[in-house]
Amino acid sequence: MSQLPSKKEILHWISENPTQTGKRDIARAFGIRGAGRIDLKRILRELEAEGHLAKRKKTYRDADKLPPVAVLRVDDPDTDGDLFATPLEWEGTGAPPRALLLLKGSDPALKPGERILARMTEVQDEPYGYEARLIRRIGTNPIRILGIFRKGSEGGRVVPIDKGQDKEWMVDAGADEGAKDGELVEAQQSGPKARMGLPRARIVARLGDPTAPRAVSLIAIHQHGIPDAFPDNVIAEADSWKPAGLNGREDLRHLPLITIDPADARDHDDACYAHADDNPKNTGGHVVWVAIADVAHYVTPGSALDHEARRRGNSTYFPDRVVPMLPDRLSGDLCSLHEGVPRACIAVRMVLDAQGNKISHSFIRGLMKSHASLNYAEVQAARDGQPNEKCAPLMDEVITPLFEAYHATKTARAARQPLDLDLPERKIILDDDGKVTSVAFAERFDAHRLIEEFMILANVAAAEELTRLRRPLLFRVHEEPSPEKLEALREVAQASGFTLAKGQVLKTRHLNNLLAQAQDTEFDELVNLSTLRSMAQAYYYPENYGHFGLALQSYAHFTSPIRRYSDLIVHRALVSGHGWGDDGLSPEDIERLEATAQHISETERRSMAAERDTNDRYLAAFLSERVGNEFSGRVSGIARFGLFVKLDETGADGLVPISTLGNEYFRHDAEEQKLIGERTGLVIGLGQRVTVRLAEAIPTTGGLALELLDIEGRKLPKSRGRQRGKPAARKPMNAKRKSAKLKKKVKRSRS
Repeated sequence: MSQLPSKKEILHWISENPTQTGKRDIARAFGIRGAGRIDLKRILRELEAEGHLAKRKKTYRDADKLPPVAVLRVDDPDTDGDLFATPLEWEGTGAPPRALLLLKGSDPALKPGERILARMTEVQDEPYGYEARLIRRIGTNPIRILGIFRKGSEGGRVVPIDKGQDKEWMVDAGADEGAKDGELVEAQQSGPKARMGLPRARIVARLGDPTAPRAVSLIAIHQHGIPDAFPDNVIAEADSWKPAGLNGREDLRHLPLITIDPADARDHDDACYAHADDNPKNTGGHVVWVAIADVAHYVTPGSALDHEARRRGNSTYFPDRVVPMLPDRLSGDLCSLHEGVPRACIAVRMVLDAQGNKISHSFIRGLMKSHASLNYAEVQAARDGQPNEKCAPLMDEVITPLFEAYHATKTARAARQPLDLDLPERKIILDDDGKVTSVAFAERFDAHRLIEEFMILANVAAAEELTRLRRPLLFRVHEEPSPEKLEALREVAQASGFTLAKGQVLKTRHLNNLLAQAQDTEFDELVNLSTLRSMAQAYYYPENYGHFGLALQSYAHFTSPIRRYSDLIVHRALVSGHGWGDDGLSPEDIERLEATAQHISETERRSMAAERDTNDRYLAAFLSERVGNEFSGRVSGIARFGLFVKLDETGADGLVPISTLGNEYFRHDAEEQKLIGERTGLVIGLGQRVTVRLAEAIPTTGGLALELLDIEGRKLPKSRGRQRGKPAARKPMNAKRKSAKLKKKVKRSRS
């Protein structure tokens, strides 16, 4: 061939011949010899520089990548019997990469031509580009059951632990995965639904002892009634969606938006970018972009997906799993802003002045492409002067401007003075078997605060925009503390030697002043906990009552529509308000807005209770091997029946029953939150340093029973306990007074 092929011809040939992408293969195909190969090499380098191709060893392949979750079509097995699959959706100009399917023994057999949803892992130095692990077959949604396995002569049965399910499931001998009698198992429907007799299932996971760590979150899910299985029509609807294109959207793919999330995050629903404002009227100002996955495009009003998302209200997070609000096809794929993949979004462009105050904003429905998926730790390391290979090219254009904009917002935040609680979050670390290996303080970086501050700004912008457009929405409401709770906090402050302003309208700066007084003192944690307990619980409502804790007049949730239904409502309101399409707020949405607010406020509390119970059980399981050990802690609660102690090491709360405090009679002072010994005058109050011995840890309930050893370094007499059924002894004088009072009452009734 005397003439070199065009770039278009080369790309077309690579697309048609994915297994022959070496330079020698390309030269042979076009008959290029001798010096012509030098020109071919130049063309291939230009295609690589333009982003059309990526060189891998001595071959060229498409630069685009598959997202972490993708829809694949199963191919015929190769000569070695390995099963491969091809992505159905591919944005690249070349041939789609092949994926090796890594199937577990419990996975169903797959046939060529079947469509599956799979979790993708990119691999290097292999003839294929990815390894894929099955999530489920497209179009199938088998019923899943959590229950106790009862072994039989030929297989066995699964007895569901859910009170709402009284039907047992038959398990054939070859489908029991070796489960033992009495084990907690997760099973899945096998074969068609039975019309008569017991339905059949196969074991997909053996969870062992029902009290074992891996069972904890599953039990909480069922106990609190959290929906964890999607109906068939919801799965089918999610599977039917394809990625949104540019139609009706602004192209934002040129913006170097990035996602910053925890290292173990599976989805990415928010991205950001910042740069200095070039407007001469805003010297020292910044422009901040926040782009959020456009869930409203896929979850339309009145659809099956919409009904299920509203029913769930939100995603629920446990140490070992997530119960998502939306199916994997959306939450892990189409609505997740994966690196290098075009994704539909609703973005807000915010202009800040030099002090970090938002002076304007505008909303856009667009199509973006994340330039990098980063985690908090690596972004913070980059900011601190140690960028890794991924962060180094982004420092000047992306990472540094983000931190410069964030530091400006700190000035505005200091002036606004939102509530500044200092309560370090503890994170439960699990091993591969679901057993707690440690309980550590979750690290807090400026990178965390940066994202939090930008998300708050975006939420404020959404609330203000919809108020301006006079569109109905759900506000995030946080009212100020009640007078009773405020008075209780004031008493704790006074008992600790601090003051809390009285006789004026309460502002967050007053509470921050109290927190500052307690900082670095022995009462630091007590005052922070007491302040938190004095707060009203936030909720959703169609009317705006402000957000006390954030010191904001107008606030709505906009930034997490993957995991909160409230944010989806706000997105729909923005779509309607700007006339972006017919997938905005429906008349039914508007009519039942107050009912929706109440419902999702309740589902949020349900999830919080399930998460709290799960953490308690995990901590009890972790500490069950340390019964008899001594721990330091603080008195975190006072009740008529005893005192609660928060352990320093794990943050777990345990109960010291009042019956274990010897033969002393303690009077409960509810107003001052104290227990007062009538014989000794011993006072036990909130915040006191104590040493306790772990007497009992019950993983099934999450309960911890403690024995009090000393208070503020003062040893207690060894407890003799109290005999069952025998009341505590009281002072003789009190007994005489009670007897005289009783005689007087009897005498009057007889007269």
